[in-house]
Amino acid sequence: MSQMGKKAIRVGPAGWSYKDWEGIVYPSRKPRGFDPLQFLAHYFDTIEVDSTFYRPMPKKTAESWLERIRDNRNFRFTTKLWQRFTHERDENWSTEEVEQAREAPAALQEAGRLGAVLVQFPWSFRNNEKNQEWLGDVLGTFREFPLVVEVRHSSWNVPEFFDGLAERGVGFVNIDQPQFHDSIRPSARATAQVGYIRVHGRNYKDWFRENAGVEARYNFLYSAQELKPWAERTEEVGRNPLVKEVYAITNNHYLGQAPANALMLRSMLEGVRVPCPPPLFKKYEKVLKDFAEPKALEGGAGSASKNEGSPRQGSLPLGKR
Repeated sequence: MSQMGKKAIRVGPAGWSYKDWEGIVYPSRKPRGFDPLQFLAHYFDTIEVDSTFYRPMPKKTAESWLERIRDNRNFRFTTKLWQRFTHERDENWSTEEVEQAREAPAALQEAGRLGAVLVQFPWSFRNNEKNQEWLGDVLGTFREFPLVVEVRHSSWNVPEFFDGLAERGVGFVNIDQPQFHDSIRPSARATAQVGYIRVHGRNYKDWFRENAGVEARYNFLYSAQELKPWAERTEEVGRNPLVKEVYAITNNHYLGQAPANALMLRSMLEGVRVPCPPPLFKKYEKVLKDFAEPKALEGGAGSASKNEGSPRQGSLPLGKR
């Protein structure tokens, strides 16, 4: 976890349950009782839960997440709101659906482990009266949580939208995505106490390709030069007097590229080489060598000591911290 005064900046990947991470992020030969979430919590202080986007998770599932990250007192989850409220907009939602969607984040919030609930809309969600009303209803329905909103279409890039978020105390998600006509541009904007950065990669070929799977869309590895501006934007968001904490999430998850880039981003912010799972370092040594050092968990279950690291050589200067 990086610090800017009393402000925390947490960096981590989106999700942890991917088959294509086997042998890349996670060891090929796992010790008995190996748990991927517990493993990643030794290297990161946040993870964005993506499974809650596809279906609502019950309280008992969230409680199991809490148990698995208990050794990292700095760890906070962010969760994605169920797509029923962002992508399936043909019919109004029911009270039962709202209660289902609340269970997991409420359990995390009660335990003091919830950083934000991500309300992610697709590029097709344009700024018009109908969608403004839908967005307002969603934000009002889940107002008990620290909400952040992601929109991808440039029609939302107007002062009235940002002012509305600020009035509600809702954060804005600054994103990196393939830039096409009408795509919202990179930014370092803050509208609430929670600042949020989310980088998706820049796979122009597959981003809008029909029938392209999520593996194809998010198959992108940032270079240090491509990632450096996002470290600077993360710091800029953190310097906003309105902001109390910042989350920077890497969503280019295919083949473990998200955790690789998350470690690079952490290193840029902290100014030291950070511990890295050995198989991940081996896979992406070319981009990781100046920012991370391979460090296995002691006995397969110990701590990788996120706060210890060696000074970086050939590092990218970020200016005054």
